[in-house]
Amino acid sequence: MDVEKRLKLITRNAVEVVTLDELRSRLEAGEKLRGYIGFEPSGLFHIGWLIWAFKVKDLVEAGVEFTILEATWHAWVNDKLGGNMELIRKAARHVRHVLEAIGVPVGKIKFVDAEELVSDKDYWALFLKVAKSNTLARVKRALTIMGRRVEEGEQDFSKLIYPAMQVTDIFYLGVDIALGGTDQRKAHMLARDTAEKLKLRKPIAIHTPLLTGLQGLGRMNPSEVDEDTHAVEFKMSKSKPETAIFVFDSPEDIARKLRRAYCPPRETRFNPVIEIAKYILFPSRPGYKLVIERPEKFGGGVIEVTSPEELEKLYQEGKIHPLDLKNAVARDLAELLKPVREYFERNEEARETLEELKKVAMKG
Repeated sequence: MDVEKRLKLITRNAVEVVTLDELRSRLEAGEKLRGYIGFEPSGLFHIGWLIWAFKVKDLVEAGVEFTILEATWHAWVNDKLGGNMELIRKAARHVRHVLEAIGVPVGKIKFVDAEELVSDKDYWALFLKVAKSNTLARVKRALTIMGRRVEEGEQDFSKLIYPAMQVTDIFYLGVDIALGGTDQRKAHMLARDTAEKLKLRKPIAIHTPLLTGLQGLGRMNPSEVDEDTHAVEFKMSKSKPETAIFVFDSPEDIARKLRRAYCPPRETRFNPVIEIAKYILFPSRPGYKLVIERPEKFGGGVIEVTSPEELEKLYQEGKIHPLDLKNAVARDLAELLKPVREYFERNEEARETLEELKKVAMKG
């Protein structure tokens, strides 16, 4: 695969690459690139995570040697699953099952548990170098990567070590590419700044979009919301089940949730139904078309949409009704997730883990 094809594959459906020139330069030099993403094992896999999962597939296909960090200690620091490490480990296994079910080539990916990192004194020596290179104020500004507000670090000091741990992960694993949603941008920029101070190689940061929760922005005007606010307050979250579609949901549940979803006429910004089509359905396979059917009582007819750009244009022009869009997206999303449902039906360990995590989620 030539440089241009690899570059296109690595960067497609990303909202930002820091920096594109650095990435191109390393590809042209024929360097063997190593990438990583870290995730907190914190519960059930919702469809927002499909965005980074599909990006991992792209990177592996482009020849990037890839590591997935199961950030168990980070989840513990962030109070996920009540800090129960046994449940956190099971949540990590759940994610691995989903990745296999959706076709991520798990056999070509290295999985690392954060416990492996923290058991090495060299990791903590590197952590101290990172910490000594940054001010408290600089680290506090990065707390939103945890889905936390800055003031929460005042109540629990362990929260303040989280950003430095994430930066240390990047350096310790020796990766060239750090992948994450736009909510991870502050950690990646902290890593790049710290690399300069420690005379280490700066990681290239690739940021994928966040999926807005099904409730949308509530009463807020989309024009008044900045990306940081969106990242913390409005993204799809497993901790708010009513705002999320999970990868194991039945077609009926998917349709029911989408019928209730925020989807105002002509509005595409922070519209979760538009985003599901744009960030999940269209990237899911080459040549995908979203076929939108109008009911006979409203004149009937079919609209075939071949790209996210065309979808946004037609929707903004009022040529697609919100309910017709919801029905089409629900149908195709249910079909996309069919292999996941089938996987959990036939894999006993995956099913048992899922049921245990569901019980925890219901209690929470």
